[in-house]
Amino acid sequence: MHSAMMRRGLSLAALCAAAVLAGCASGKAEAEAEAARVAEAAALAARTPPAINLSQGVAEDAAVYLAFARDIATIRGGFENPEAIQAALRKGSAYDPGQISRGMVAYASIVALQSPAFVAGVNQYGVNPTGRQKMIADIVADPRTASYMPGADEAAGLIMAALDADIDALTAAANSVENDAYAVQADGRRSWAIAHITDRETRLAGAKALSGQTMLPSATESARLFAAGNSGAGVTIAGSRRREAPYPPVVANALALAALAALGAAGEDARANTAALQSEPVSNNCLNESKLNLYQCLAASRPSYEDMFCVGRHIVRDLATCTRSAALPAATVTVSDIVPAGPPRPAIVTAPLDPPERTPVSPTQQLNIGTGAPIPLAD
Repeated sequence: MHSAMMRRGLSLAALCAAAVLAGCASGKAEAEAEAARVAEAAALAARTPPAINLSQGVAEDAAVYLAFARDIATIRGGFENPEAIQAALRKGSAYDPGQISRGMVAYASIVALQSPAFVAGVNQYGVNPTGRQKMIADIVADPRTASYMPGADEAAGLIMAALDADIDALTAAANSVENDAYAVQADGRRSWAIAHITDRETRLAGAKALSGQTMLPSATESARLFAAGNSGAGVTIAGSRRREAPYPPVVANALALAALAALGAAGEDARANTAALQSEPVSNNCLNESKLNLYQCLAASRPSYEDMFCVGRHIVRDLATCTRSAALPAATVTVSDIVPAGPPRPAIVTAPLDPPERTPVSPTQQLNIGTGAPIPLAD
């Protein structure tokens, strides 16, 4: 009896030991499987490019540019009174050149991110952390690096098409206002159009004061552009075509900013890099010079029709001109090959004949000819 109980106890102990060993083996296997899963996920993450990361500040700057450019493009001639002209002047004066210049680059970068080919091309450099960091450093050191990435030609085409549409709209508005500055001098509005403006100094001071105010972005437009930039969708551009590098300053900087965003390096913690790329001297200097020309125009202007010209030329048209000079390629002039000219062919010139001189006729000749007959000229 005692021996049987001992055997039973030993069996139970063996079973318990086996269960413990089995449990240990199972736990080890599960731990190893979990470790393998984590390692695989980490490897996959390392091979996966980061999500687009564009800061809210860039979207807000873009919203400032876009709202102002679209608003100014709505100005048209046909002013009904002097106050309507002054209202257009106040609207057009209320911008800071630096904000518009920075916003132009910001908006162009968001447009570039609408190109799947460009985003995919940039992502090739983000599949491993080392390569990604090197490419970020290369772009920061030389923004033109992004101009030669795969898909940059498509993104550049989108940028130029978007800004060209703004330029066309602004040019149409400028033509309307400038033409009206001439028409108003001859139509039914002539009486007030040629009258001198009262308190001209206050009007000039007001334009200068408005130029110094900070422009605030629309919350709705900022949110729309922020979503479009970070998703790569939401801004539709018509009529684009691929453009080859090198690119004008706004386009080159915008491509660099968009490339950093596609590499996950243009977020809130990268403001220094994004701000540097948004600082573009060509458009900034042009817009600052436009402001000075506006002030000079207003200082010299006397009647209302001259103020109309100041609005059309140095607000509306200059905005189009500055955008074009910084964002579109310069016009190309084609000159044909020089063909050496041979000696000139001799020309035959027919000279008029001088009338024959009259020779005096003798009385005898007159008699021989006959009385009353006309006296012929001598040969």
